[in-house]
Formats: sequence, C-alpha cells, structure tokens
Amino acid sequence: MSLPPARLPVRVREMAFADCDRVSRIRVRGWQTAYRGLMPQPYLDAMDVTADAERRRALFARTSDGVVHLVAEDESGEVVGWACVGPYRDGEARTADAELYALYVDTGRSGAGVGQALLGESVRRCETAGQARMLLWVLKGNTRARRFYERAGFAPDGAEEPFVVEGVPVPEVRYARPLNG
Repeated sequence: MSLPPARLPVRVREMAFADCDRVSRIRVRGWQTAYRGLMPQPYLDAMDVTADAERRRALFARTSDGVVHLVAEDESGEVVGWACVGPYRDGEARTADAELYALYVDTGRSGAGVGQALLGESVRRCETAGQARMLLWVLKGNTRARRFYERAGFAPDGAEEPFVVEGVPVPEVRYARPLNG
C-alpha cells in the first residue's frame, strides 16, 4: 500500500545537528498536545524544550548504525516535522525488522501531509535497506495516531505493553506493516 503524497510542499531530508532545537520544540509540543488526557498532566506540563534539546543533541551525536533521523521542511526551509527510524528494538537486542521510533509534526501543521511525507520516506528507506516489515508503538488511547498509521497500511499485531509515566501505566500497542523490500 503506498502513501498518498503530501498536501503541502515539503522536503524531507536527513536531520542535521543544527536541527536539534527545532526538533525538540516539535517533539515537546507534540507530546503536550497529543498525549493530553492520556498521560499525567503534571508530567506533560513539566516537559522543557531546552532540556529536551540537550538530550536530543547528545543522542544525535551518538546515533547508532542503522538509525536515521529525518526532518521535513516547508517551502521556506523551516523544519515542520521529525521522524526517527532504525532497527527494531526487542529489549536490548536489535532485529532485522525496522522500527519507527518517533514521528512528530509541528502542531500548527497537523493534517497538512507532513506526517505522510515523513512516514513515506521512512518506509522507502527501510524497503531500500531490504527490511521485511516495519513496527512501531503507539499509545492505545491515541486514536488520531492510530487512524493515521492504519491509513498507511499498519495494523495492530496483538502485542501490548505498558509505558509507565510517573508511576502511571499508559498502555501502548504495537503496529506492523509488511515492506516491499
């Protein structure tokens, strides 16, 4: 199943170190918007863009083999989305499958095709690498994200696990999609 093209002009490219601040702003605001009512609100309120950017820079500097960070830019060159994909993590082990670790879009650009462009490029790169399927984890209560992934050919595969935030279990479900690689 192919993804429809983006509805606004976006260019997807590999993330650069200089993008870390903007990616953190998108990620933190994305969490605060998408996970409202799904996670403890004090946790979301305490999220800090500056602290996240520091962590993002450290993670980016030591990204392991096979992990790709992508950003989407609008027509003006502003970063409006971020995705990260790499080998599937089964505990500490990496498998031959791909995993979409993250996909966030600037909250003001939601529904404009940015997420489709990032997901499409992530899928293409994994297919080119010869990976047979892509997996991802999504909060069980995040119906908007679940619909987005289902429209892109992903389906729940029956695996669930709790993601614990400040002692509160937040259930996640795993989605899978075969790749054409």
